[in-house]
Amino acid sequence: MRVFWAEGYDAAPVDRLAQETGMPRATLYQIYGDKEGLFLAAVEHYAKTRSARVGVALGPTGALRDDLVSFFSAVVDLGTSEPKARGCLISCVLADAAGTNPRFRVELEHRFLALETRIRDRLLVADPQDGDIPARAVVIASIARGLMLRARAGAGRDLLEKAAAEAVRLLARTEVH
Repeated sequence: MRVFWAEGYDAAPVDRLAQETGMPRATLYQIYGDKEGLFLAAVEHYAKTRSARVGVALGPTGALRDDLVSFFSAVVDLGTSEPKARGCLISCVLADAAGTNPRFRVELEHRFLALETRIRDRLLVADPQDGDIPARAVVIASIARGLMLRARAGAGRDLLEKAAAEAVRLLARTEVH
């Protein structure tokens, strides 16, 4: 997972993946079929172990504003926690690899939809009549993905935290202190 996350799908050599997993190349192919299968397994592992924390941060634990603060804080943490693998394996690496790969595009849509559904469900708890909730969920998820891309490009934690606070202020329609 970390090799793909740090280097990207195309740049991750199979020999390095074998070395990092401690498995011979032939075993990797036997278990995962090909590099694509290994990458999809890495994405699944990442979703269960890393990005799941972002969804959990949404609560509901209190007011929507507070849960959005927690959510975007978890986004910034995830995007900056691995110095050699900044950003998000899904939003950055999978999105990049999905360009010409139909199998990866399906996986990307699945992962994007999962986050958007989680956000939508949280928004429904806050106020089921608050405008176009599915569209608002896409906007919130898109902001989170944008923060991940900025982290991947090298933006510092301070800038990302300020951008996240501004996003909360705009989305929750209240001041963030």
